[in-house]
Amino acid sequence: MALKREPEKHVNHERWLVSYGDFITLLFAVFVTLYAMSQTDKKKVEEVMQSLQQSFGMVTAGAPTPKINVIQSKPISIIPTIKPEMSVAPSGRSRSGQARTRAEEKDFRQIKSSIEAYLVKQGAQSKVNLTITRRGLIVSLKEAGFFDSGQAQIKQSAYELLNTIAEVMTQYNNPLRIEGHTDNAPISTAQFPSNWELSTTRATNVLKYLLKYYDAEPEKISATGYGEFRPVADNSTPENRAKNRRVDMVLLSGEGERGEP
Repeated sequence: MALKREPEKHVNHERWLVSYGDFITLLFAVFVTLYAMSQTDKKKVEEVMQSLQQSFGMVTAGAPTPKINVIQSKPISIIPTIKPEMSVAPSGRSRSGQARTRAEEKDFRQIKSSIEAYLVKQGAQSKVNLTITRRGLIVSLKEAGFFDSGQAQIKQSAYELLNTIAEVMTQYNNPLRIEGHTDNAPISTAQFPSNWELSTTRATNVLKYLLKYYDAEPEKISATGYGEFRPVADNSTPENRAKNRRVDMVLLSGEGERGEP
């Protein structure tokens, strides 16, 4: 009897597709996992940044937090390299009184020119006035640019300009006085019974801003308010009254420091 021949086995030439499909599936899963991890890291970074900003926040909850680093490299480039202390000569050698005064005046003129150039570039000349006197460098922040009428809180729109000025003023070791002034228009509110309180609170708020966001030394900085009693112009016109409503940042000279109480 003839043997039954076994049917010829069929060779599957497409078995490699199974392994290839598994490989593609795993590769896709890897890319999906990497993408998810990158999105998670990005979210964590954003959360950390928000946490840091809140930790260093100055204003009350719900109000925009002033940015510490809003001074970009472009405006900063116009400000010269600041010497940390005007009144100390190189290598520790003491200067004569006249030489020290001339050196301070040179520094003050350099700062004044640099800030004025920045103001022109930003179109903010009407918001700040700079003068050099025997007391030192006086940077007058006009009310219209930094405060709302009858209020003492620094306007958010003034942060960038104030930061640029503060960045320069706080790099010196000279004492810094913050002085608030008003015009002679009376004020009588629950918060500010008179111009004494308004001028003093404005100066104090600027001082607190410098202490919180910059390297201002508490021993070298002070704030006071003079109300309407130290005007720079008579109060007979609206323009002159606007000049009197200001906060002066006074970087004292050596002579000015000796003459201060």
